[in-house]
Amino acid sequence: MVEDALTIGDLARRSGLAASALRFYEEQGLICAERTTGGQRRYARGTLRRVALIRAAQRVGLPLADVAEALSTLPHDRTPTKRDWQRLSALWRARLDARIIAMQELRDELTGCIGCGCLSLKSCALFNPADAAAALGSGPRYLMGDRSGDVVRAGPHRARRDLVSAPSTMNRSRTASGEPRISPAPAARTRVTSGSR
Repeated sequence: MVEDALTIGDLARRSGLAASALRFYEEQGLICAERTTGGQRRYARGTLRRVALIRAAQRVGLPLADVAEALSTLPHDRTPTKRDWQRLSALWRARLDARIIAMQELRDELTGCIGCGCLSLKSCALFNPADAAAALGSGPRYLMGDRSGDVVRAGPHRARRDLVSAPSTMNRSRTASGEPRISPAPAARTRVTSGSR
């Protein structure tokens, strides 16, 4: 048995989580406990840091599957060292940076047309006339990575491209792990009329 081990009640009190949440984390493989001969859980004190990481990750919207993947890189037979945590941090850096950029873009883009179909802003008439973005699929198309230039609207005589660049700053490429890759898009917005190319 681990010296200075915590009961589930101790861990709940110190971490600020309900015992049921801790049992759920254990079922998901995020934390582990040893059992006494009477079947009671005992957690290593280092589990407090794991729980803190889980809570912080959830607060910024990271899915538990991502947290589990990251925690699986830590040793289970000993308390993780500073070097172990640095390695985990390096693995997460690109993912966290991408999330920060995505949140900043969301904050900045909500004041303009996002291609959701509401048509309530003046910029919607320019970037999503008559909800042309609906042809690209459901949801806020420009926040999801489509460009307003992807919208081709059929005119009375022929299809024409109304806009060339997107108000969104996301692109549609993905990282090797399948996460959306986020990068700046061109800042200029150019209007193309039906007679010009």
